[in-house]
Amino acid sequence: MTENKKTLLITGAAGGVGQATVAYFNQRGFGVIGVDRSPVYPGFPMDGLYIQADISLQENLEMIYKKAADFSPSLDVLVNNAAYQVTKPLLETSLEEWDAVMGSNLRSVFLGVKLAHPLLKAKAGGAIVNVSSVHAVATSANIASYAASKGGLLALTRAMAIEFAPDNIRVNAVLPGAVDTPMLRAGFHRGRLDEPSEEAQLAALAAKTVNGRVANPEEIASVIYFLADNSASSFITGQGLVVDGGATCRLSTE
Repeated sequence: MTENKKTLLITGAAGGVGQATVAYFNQRGFGVIGVDRSPVYPGFPMDGLYIQADISLQENLEMIYKKAADFSPSLDVLVNNAAYQVTKPLLETSLEEWDAVMGSNLRSVFLGVKLAHPLLKAKAGGAIVNVSSVHAVATSANIASYAASKGGLLALTRAMAIEFAPDNIRVNAVLPGAVDTPMLRAGFHRGRLDEPSEEAQLAALAAKTVNGRVANPEEIASVIYFLADNSASSFITGQGLVVDGGATCRLSTE
């Protein structure tokens, strides 16, 4: 890869927000290292590096960052975007399901940033953007493990921002609300025979926002880019930016 080209590493690269973020950064001149459990998808940059791996396993993370260092001696941006969701009541959630969510959504970030840190320091600093969720600040029934993992990720963002500031590494989080992605649509199918159609459920979510619609993945990608861009957000660190169309600003009594 060209020595002066900026480099992004993003987990969850094959998901809806992941693919949009890969494209957004690549269009702005970034070399991209994409990581996902799924195989490489059509349209991933030909000059990038795609690694198919489960980031909940420590040995896989070590392999990922070894390959990343071989591809590029430094990182400018790390986006921790991978997410796994279990949608069932807390009392019905097994320990194995709880651990699977935490492993993918929270433990992987803790382990990954330790491995990414030397690569981010290599150019005298960089940016980490953690993709948390609006569920970190306002949640609903039957998604407790996911909400807990995303709340933990928001707290971890603040802690990392403090510890990494001396190395000129900014750490922020984006908290998306409803985004039209495969994960969102998959959550509509929870085994109920009388469940409304996907479009009806999307419309119901849209009605709960101030803007009257759900987001598209590119809108989240643009916020991730803003938080990663040192020329635009150089004095922002340790923050969680809610991007939810105003859903959490409205009183339930309205």
